[in-house]
Order: sequence, then C-alpha cells, then structure tokens
Amino acid sequence: MLRIAVQSKGRLYDETMELLQESGIKLGVSKRSLLVQAGNFPIEILFLRDDDIPQSVADGVADVGIVGENEFVERQKRANIIKRLGFSRCRLSLAIPKAADYHGYEWFNGKKIATSYPSILNTFLKEKGINATTHIITGSVEIAPGIGLADAIFDIVSTGSTLISNNLREVEVVMQSEAVLIGNPELDLDKEKIKVLEELLFRFDAVKAAQGKKYIMMNVPDDCLNNVIAELPGIKSPTVMPLAQKGWSSVHTVLDEKRFWEIIGKLKSSGAEGILVLPIEKMIL
Repeated sequence: MLRIAVQSKGRLYDETMELLQESGIKLGVSKRSLLVQAGNFPIEILFLRDDDIPQSVADGVADVGIVGENEFVERQKRANIIKRLGFSRCRLSLAIPKAADYHGYEWFNGKKIATSYPSILNTFLKEKGINATTHIITGSVEIAPGIGLADAIFDIVSTGSTLISNNLREVEVVMQSEAVLIGNPELDLDKEKIKVLEELLFRFDAVKAAQGKKYIMMNVPDDCLNNVIAELPGIKSPTVMPLAQKGWSSVHTVLDEKRFWEIIGKLKSSGAEGILVLPIEKMIL
C-alpha cells in the first residue's frame, strides 16, 4: 500500500482532497485522524504539518508527499520531485514598507529581513552579493517591519492583500511555487508501490487534462461543414456524424474554455446551429 503525506489543513489540504476526490479515490476523512486508508484504492493518507512532509518522505515514513515547492526547497531533504501538480500557486517575495525609496537589490544591503524561509533567502542574497541580516520568524512575518523588528520581509505572497493591509509593497519575486508530488529516492525498489503510483499519476493527468475544457456538440448543414471544421482547434479532428434529417450532420469536439466565446461566435457565423456545451470531468489522452 502506498502512503502519501498530505498537509493537515489550509488551502493545499483543500485542493489536494479535491484532486483525490476527482481522481475517484474515496476517503473517510476525520479532523482527528492522522492516518486514513482509501476505501477503493491501495493508498493511505498521512496528515502532517507542511514543513514535516519533506522529512517524512526522506525518512521513508511516507512513500510520497504532496507539498508546496517552497517548503520542499527550504527543507533541503533527500527526496525527488515526481510531478508538478499545478495548484496552490504562490510566490516567495521580498517586501518593504510602502514609503521606502527602492531602486534595486542594493537597498537590502545592511538591512534586517524577517522570514520563515532563511535557506531560500540566504541563497538568493549570496547570489546577488547582498550583505543583509536574516531574522527568522515562525508565524506572522508581515508584522515585523511595523513593530520595528525588521526593515523588510521575505514571505509567501498569493494575492498581495496581506502586504497591503500591513503597509508593505512587493519589490522582488525570488521564487515561484506550486504543489509538487515528492517521492522517497528508494521508492523505485518497490515494484508494487510503483505500480500504484503510476495508476495514481494516470488519474491525476486525466483530471488535469479536463480542466479548462468544454465538450461541444452542434448541428451543421453539410454544405457548411468545411467552414465549421476550419474554425475548430480541438484535439486531432472533430467527430462528424450524419443526422436523420438529410443534408445535416452533428459535429462534436473539445474546446479550450479560454477561447470558447471567441470560437462560438465564429461557429454560428459559419452555419452551426443548436450548439450544446457540456463540462468534462476526465479526459484520457
């Protein structure tokens, strides 16, 4: 049985549980449970603090883990990134008081920077040749400049609202982060667990492929088929089936939601009628 370490609460927890659910994995999750076994798939979920996940995977307590890339890089534990999952995106940035006069990296020379990610910050400062002092804080890093504890902060930024509410402004993005699936380096030695992992990744890919896609069905006069098909950027080529009414066909395809309204207008202008739009849950490529 494959054991997966997952964050016990927060946005990463919510999005991980949603991914597992969309992958057809049923979990009877209780807030008091540390270890939960899936009812229909050979995995068990170990709920931990996010900063404990890299260590648990490196030590073999968990076979794989879903964690923010920022935590994985900061902890510097012996584990491998198996897959980037594309959710829980954020960035690690340097922020300073709004009133400060900022012209570049040199501003940080001689300054004190509060952070919960000293390893990533010190690597960045060394690369840029900046001589600054790192002040490690666990918790509300953003309040440090306001109470005189630091001149600037280095912290996670998602929307930037927390910075604004503390009269700070983001000046440098040091790292982009997202959820990643990490694995124990010795996992390859267990063929059964690798087989389960491959099936799990296959399900993840099917869920991800369907995101932002719509299934489109429409009726098209046969003499307009070439014009309609020319407007469709779907996967490979659309499906065309004759209707009971002579001279008409039904055209089915998949569209990217970002271009949906742009393409729908062109389809109507090209002769398509009775356009039906359906959501896609999974897509096997």
